[in-house]
Amino acid sequence: MPDENIRRLMRETTAELVEKKSRFIATVRPVADENEAAAFIDEMKKKYYDARHNCSAFVIGDGAQLTRSSDDGEPSGTAGRPMLEVLLGSGIRNAAAVVTRYFGGTLLGTGGLVRAYSGAVKAALDAGEVKTQHFGVKLKIKADYNSIGKIQHILSGRGVSVEDSVYAADVEMTAIVPIEEYDRLCRELTEATSARAGLEEIERLYYLE
Repeated sequence: MPDENIRRLMRETTAELVEKKSRFIATVRPVADENEAAAFIDEMKKKYYDARHNCSAFVIGDGAQLTRSSDDGEPSGTAGRPMLEVLLGSGIRNAAAVVTRYFGGTLLGTGGLVRAYSGAVKAALDAGEVKTQHFGVKLKIKADYNSIGKIQHILSGRGVSVEDSVYAADVEMTAIVPIEEYDRLCRELTEATSARAGLEEIERLYYLE
């Protein structure tokens, strides 16, 4: 089971920093694989064709199995690698970043470049929508109307939201429960309803919140 602390960028995000008149435009996009990452980098290079540099980095796989970075003409280690370190440190996976630099006429030095490229990526991530991946169980709960109030109270207390409810002769609810809460929650529901509630595990899955 992959680390549940993996984070996902939900959509493309951008940010811009200015350092000694040089403009650093960061674009970060979720990507599924290396091909998508490469296509995104090419797209940004075409969009900002008149820029001095389009440096890039990407992380693919829940375990960061594939990483790449490019300084695109900047001094070695001052752009791509710092950008990659920000992606890795954020816990975000399956994401690619391009930082476009329009040179402002003043040299920034090695430290200045590292700060600018990493800072631009961090600013873009801070501006984006990021969700954390968790592992859990989709649980179907079937109960009579007298038990519903107790069940809803227990679910709410555990921070578990109901995905779907069907009201018929009995009530059927579907909820996604974090794996670490699952056994304890089932015990609580069974005790609270004197074992009258029907509990059915539908599937184990990853979900984002």
